[in-house]
Amino acid sequence: VPPLIDGIAFDGLIADKAFDSNALVAELNERGAKVVISQHPGRAQKLKIDAAIYTWRHLIENFFCKLKEFKRIAMRACKTDHSFAAMIYLAAAVINSR
Repeated sequence: VPPLIDGIAFDGLIADKAFDSNALVAELNERGAKVVISQHPGRAQKLKIDAAIYTWRHLIENFFCKLKEFKRIAMRACKTDHSFAAMIYLAAAVINSR
């Protein structure tokens, strides 16, 4: 993760258990970013997280699961970035209309 966030300014990181590492949490604390990471059950020192923001993480994760129901998006069948983005907008509109 550090190479992905290097040089990018942000105020917080919302992530799941895969990103629960002491090194990442320490780097985010140095930056002054708010950490909202679903914690691994075996974590020795539990982190305090904002429950309201955590519920938003869950809603976003559920939305991505619904997007993956569309085979064309899950398989990345579109040939160009523009057509892929259009498919995501179309699928989001269908999901929103349900």
